[in-house]
Amino acid sequence: MWIGVLCGLLAGAMWGMVFIVPELLAAFTPIELAVGRYIAYGVIAFFLMLPRLSRLLGRLERSDGAALVRQALAGNIVYYMLLALGVKLAGVAPTSLIIGLLPIAITLLGKHDHGAVPLRTLARPLLLVAAGIACINVDVFMHAQAVGGDIGKTLLGLLCATGALLCWTWYAIDNARHLKRNPHFSSAEWSALYGLMSGLIATVIGVIAFALWHERVTGAAAVASGRNWSTFVLMNAALALGASVIGNHLWNIASRRVPLTLSGQLILFETLFALLYGFIYKQQFPRVLEMWAIGLLIAGVVWAVGLHAKKDEIAHV
Repeated sequence: MWIGVLCGLLAGAMWGMVFIVPELLAAFTPIELAVGRYIAYGVIAFFLMLPRLSRLLGRLERSDGAALVRQALAGNIVYYMLLALGVKLAGVAPTSLIIGLLPIAITLLGKHDHGAVPLRTLARPLLLVAAGIACINVDVFMHAQAVGGDIGKTLLGLLCATGALLCWTWYAIDNARHLKRNPHFSSAEWSALYGLMSGLIATVIGVIAFALWHERVTGAAAVASGRNWSTFVLMNAALALGASVIGNHLWNIASRRVPLTLSGQLILFETLFALLYGFIYKQQFPRVLEMWAIGLLIAGVVWAVGLHAKKDEIAHV
């Protein structure tokens, strides 16, 4: 179990980067960011699995193909488009902390899975997590009013972040259950197949989007608006390798080693690293309510890990 916890922590460190890239590439639309990242992911996955591509594809069953399609859409492309739009409209901290509700959502939906700790036992750490999310929401709207921000724009950003939360909640549960029921692919193999499928779907979406909006992509106004394509390619390649290839592989290892009620808590590492990267990028310290939110989230996840560790020790006595 502790190997799973470590892999979940490292995956969170990799995934935290995805909240910063939309800030760095603010001149690009969410659909461009999603297509660029996942085409890069698909290309890297293709070359990683090329020596054994035919063998892997030969082992694919119909249920595997269906799982790859739905997970690539929900867990990658649609999720990242909504996340990027949330960051643009509401900012890094609010978006990452709304998605920090994942522990509660996944824990509730995974309460009947093997190895799950009863919800009554997890009630108090989950209440800490909920209190942390409440703190950040109060802070978001207080800050928006104080600086004369657009409340409607902020609210739309939070709704996009909520949509991303729902997408990834469903993906995390579906992926964990599929991996545990189908051990004929290793974590690395499934991550590579997942990346290849994501790249194929992103390519189709990219071709359609380019056909519809090619003037925005290639026109003089696009160049004047600071759309640096070299930076776009480099950032998305780094994100594809770090967050998608390495991060997803680490998460697949964690998904096989810990129950869903704990894997939900481990996703908070993504939120915490996203906040850390965001504060470093903006060169500012968190505000009071943000500090309370971070403290409550950390306390909640540490408490939940401890409860699962205790259950795991009892099970092995």
